[in-house]
Amino acid sequence: MIKILVDAMGGDNAPQATVAGACLAAEKDKELYIILTGRKDEVQTELNKHKYDKSRFEIVDCPDVVDMNDIPTEAVRKKDSSLIRGFWMLKKEEDICALVTAGSTGATIAGGQLILGRIRGVKRPALCAGIPNSRGGVTLLCDCGANAECKIEMLCQFAILASAYAKAGFGIQNPRIGLLNNGTEEHKGDPLRQQTYQCLKQLNGINFAGNAEGRDIMLGDFDAVIADGFSGNVALKSMEGCGKLVLGVMKKEFSSSLSSKIGYLFMRKAIKRMRGQLDFDKAGGALLVGLKKPVIKSHGSSKPETIAASIANAATVHRNALIPAIDKLLEESGIDRLSEIINVGE
Repeated sequence: MIKILVDAMGGDNAPQATVAGACLAAEKDKELYIILTGRKDEVQTELNKHKYDKSRFEIVDCPDVVDMNDIPTEAVRKKDSSLIRGFWMLKKEEDICALVTAGSTGATIAGGQLILGRIRGVKRPALCAGIPNSRGGVTLLCDCGANAECKIEMLCQFAILASAYAKAGFGIQNPRIGLLNNGTEEHKGDPLRQQTYQCLKQLNGINFAGNAEGRDIMLGDFDAVIADGFSGNVALKSMEGCGKLVLGVMKKEFSSSLSSKIGYLFMRKAIKRMRGQLDFDKAGGALLVGLKKPVIKSHGSSKPETIAASIANAATVHRNALIPAIDKLLEESGIDRLSEIINVGE
């Protein structure tokens, strides 16, 4: 069985959405064993609303909850909270494979680093989200919020982490890696981007395809785009807003007149497909890649389907041995010799 922890109290719609999502994931994958951390009575009340295999569910009673307003470094002291108890269980119990939460991003990053720990050699973990693209798949955006300021070596490591994730999580055998920049030409960007470009060209084991502009994340021929967490988060939120705008305008226009409503009847199947293609939640949450075990951070307003997709994603990267793949790629990449290529600084 694949044991996965779910922070049942994490997110705006918890525990309703988290419990429903866990039940949905377990129904689809009979190898899953779900451990729900949270206030036992509340979690059990939600479980009773669903049909589920009691032999594959467990509740760990956690009377406390990490609030979205909690300072991350203080939140990790809440050892009886659903999120932090989950991190300690993930660290101590070898047979637990992954953690899924829709709770505080800051507390998740802090718990991942301070409790679970990073893979040996990884400077900082990165949030890696799947963005829907024009090919009908996803483009990974790494980092999209964990590290506002980055050095060259960190960005190069993100390329390695994203490449391993693309292979283990999405079956992309030779993922094309792009560097988020303000132009596609090699000389574009600030000194950080220019120097990172030169280093990425010389790394072994990754398929570096050059600079990527913001539009290329959804439209370009890249499987993963590397960014500092500040730029990546701005890009992510901009794309999410654009997707909502397009769908909102379409809804408004199709209900504006009788002829528009009639037109919608003929186009609704195509519109439904388009909505599915613009669904940012179809890949589940963002993987906090670079930690010793998979941790998936779902959006705070996640619906049951998003939680289920996050759990499925966690199971997939465990089955495909993501962590050993990262270890191997780090060793083969030659990233430890970056200082010989360029002065990366500390």
